[in-house]
Amino acid sequence: MAEQLPVKFEFRANQTFDDFYPGNNQEIIGQLKKTVAGVGEQFIFLWGDVGHGKSHLLQACSQDAFKLNIRCIYLDLSDSILTDLELFTGLEDFELVCFDNIDALTGREDWELAFFNFFNQHRDRNHRLILSASCAPNAIAYSLPDLKTRINWGLSLRIQHLEDDDKIAALTHKAQQMGFEIAPQVARFLLTHYDRNLSSLWTILDKLDGASLAAQRRLTIPFLKHVLGSGIE
Repeated sequence: MAEQLPVKFEFRANQTFDDFYPGNNQEIIGQLKKTVAGVGEQFIFLWGDVGHGKSHLLQACSQDAFKLNIRCIYLDLSDSILTDLELFTGLEDFELVCFDNIDALTGREDWELAFFNFFNQHRDRNHRLILSASCAPNAIAYSLPDLKTRINWGLSLRIQHLEDDDKIAALTHKAQQMGFEIAPQVARFLLTHYDRNLSSLWTILDKLDGASLAAQRRLTIPFLKHVLGSGIE
């Protein structure tokens, strides 16, 4: 086995499949779970706009794999992680690899080639791969033609955005998973007056949860205004 470059990989405890409100994405979750378990597609390409839950779902895949004793790793390629081309060395031995923001490699020919070599070695071992990006695989302008071909081999799944009623349901669901309640009118107020991006909304929920515990108060609109003020940190 090739020596693997040490990389930081941490599970985000609140990013499991149970914590994810599916909306119209239930079929996508089913496909991901099957791939993790080794009974689905060998290669999935997950894409959608920023804030639609791609990172959450890749983390959830990693956590399911861990529970099944499947050797897995998750890496976010948009982080300041692309510093050493040996990053991919040894990753071909993992049964499941989840690369978030794979489009970050675009235009970096040395990194494209390194990933291309990893892709071939990993696939030759019949291991599973899940990638995410903010655009469809055929829209990524890789410099390496063979890599463009490989990227389009996978099952392409687009995450569907949530309508307002679904976002309210998602906020309610997330709050319940965190151990507190948020009334529908409070959730609607958040959507109307604050950032509607789901990742930003989860950050707000974390802040509200801490504030309500500290103050021993329910989440009412006046209390929400008091905690958040006129903007979001």
